[in-house]
Amino acid sequence: MELGNKIKQLRNKASLTQEQLADELGISPQSVSKWETGASMPDITLLPKIAERFGVSIDELFDLTVEQKLNRIENRLDFEDELTRDAFWDYEEFLKAQLANEQYKYRATSLLALLYWHSMDAMARKATKFAKEAILLAPEKKDCQWILQKAAGGACWDWNIKNHAKIIDFYKEVIASDKVEPHTPLPYYYLIDELIEDNRLDEAEKYTAEVAKLPAVKPVLLEVYKAYIALGRHDVKTADEIMDKLVEDNPTNCDALFETAQYYAKQGKYEKAIKFYDLSFEHEPKKPRYIDAPQAISHIYAIMGDYKKAAEAYERVVKCLKEEWGCDSEEMSLKDAERELARLRALAK
Repeated sequence: MELGNKIKQLRNKASLTQEQLADELGISPQSVSKWETGASMPDITLLPKIAERFGVSIDELFDLTVEQKLNRIENRLDFEDELTRDAFWDYEEFLKAQLANEQYKYRATSLLALLYWHSMDAMARKATKFAKEAILLAPEKKDCQWILQKAAGGACWDWNIKNHAKIIDFYKEVIASDKVEPHTPLPYYYLIDELIEDNRLDEAEKYTAEVAKLPAVKPVLLEVYKAYIALGRHDVKTADEIMDKLVEDNPTNCDALFETAQYYAKQGKYEKAIKFYDLSFEHEPKKPRYIDAPQAISHIYAIMGDYKKAAEAYERVVKCLKEEWGCDSEEMSLKDAERELARLRALAK
């Protein structure tokens, strides 16, 4: 249904004349008439008022299909740092209603997860801001220290809190319940990541051997896991040899180069890490390229106290987002990148 017809339907349902609706909106009756005949469209600034008057969402004014509404929600979550409460509730209600629809159940479920994560991330940024301010005011007090750790992803010393046993059990369940043949290797990757992080190396080795049998497995990751398992067992020589051989066999493979950069960065071997991050970005096979490598280079230079080089690396991030991804100034990823670049430039002065 076109917008004009929808407005006419809602107006009749509310027992309003064109003159009465026009008076409430502060416009002429002729404008309402033109909308309803399709001669013109309401100004975009009037849409919230029209939606509010009839107790519907702006999406409902346009009678979007389920697919269009799902796309609109996903795009808005990509573009905006934080949703209004009304938008959050509208999206939550709509997505929950789609859970009974088999055609859209998976997408609605994944978008609900994204919606909650988006809200949590926005709240975490606020929690971080105020926790930092509280700590600066009273560094001897503990009540906001743990909030900062949780909200900003800080280190947790307490093994009882930081271990990943529950998510490990979940991924084991995912693997055990996978009925599709051949199995997807993706849950194995996440499981092995968590096992290595928790130093459960025998289990990590077992699942690495299992995933190696799957046809869709990434050979590069198998070698990386073997290196980290050796490193976890304090066999640095073997771990380094595995990574050296990986690069020797894959000198232009961006995945191998990126994982090698990660390997050295995690050990604080920053010069080597920068070298391989640069190479991985250079050898990405097609554009648009991912921004992880220049971001990591910037982080390393900032850790080293060289904010000028950190800013230069982040300039590459902004350039990539603009020129390769086509991001405009309204997109959240570009806004975040420009904020970080401004912060680094200020520190470099």
